[in-house]
Amino acid sequence: MSPAAVPPVGARIRQARLAKGVSLRALARDVGVSASLVSQIETGKSQPSVSTLYAITTALGISVESLFDAGEAVAVSPLAAASPAAAQAPVLRALAAFAADPGRRIGPVVTPGEREVLELDSGVVWERLGHVPGTDVDFLQVTYRPGGASSGSGGLMRHAGTEYGCLTSGELVLTLGFEEYTLRPGDAVCFESTTPHRYRNDGAEPAVGVWFVFSDT
Repeated sequence: MSPAAVPPVGARIRQARLAKGVSLRALARDVGVSASLVSQIETGKSQPSVSTLYAITTALGISVESLFDAGEAVAVSPLAAASPAAAQAPVLRALAAFAADPGRRIGPVVTPGEREVLELDSGVVWERLGHVPGTDVDFLQVTYRPGGASSGSGGLMRHAGTEYGCLTSGELVLTLGFEEYTLRPGDAVCFESTTPHRYRNDGAEPAVGVWFVFSDT
């Protein structure tokens, strides 16, 4: 597979942070990590874990989906909107995106070689399966390599939205609140992403599945 160029995630996080007037130390404090780690992520010297990435985007009021759009400005998520007019922003962004570049939409068919890929920390790979401009939806093929986890520290994460997933190969352990589930090929999950959760692969084979995270407005 020859994946599409990886967007500069760290640079885009820095762009969003500066646009909101948030200092590096303030962002690190909000996320619960060191300022050094945030700096390393912004400069591309380190990759965030899934949990850290969601914590950063939540703190900055941007969507994870926007980090894939290397050619566009990072947009504030509708979840951070403070007025009814702002709630119409996704529609306006969609119209503007189509008018500027109708081909920017990924689809309707996306081949493996056209997927944009994010290599995250803790052995996790996200491949973008498609996107319609103006929507805050994460439509991904997710791979957890052997020993991989959504949080390297073992902590549970929570973020806005509703999460749907279906495992296609391997085994994946989901900790959801106080319960633990072992997902096998064909098993599907769905839950509110505000529920503390964590994924990990305890097996010797990669765990691969399709995930769809919808950010509620």
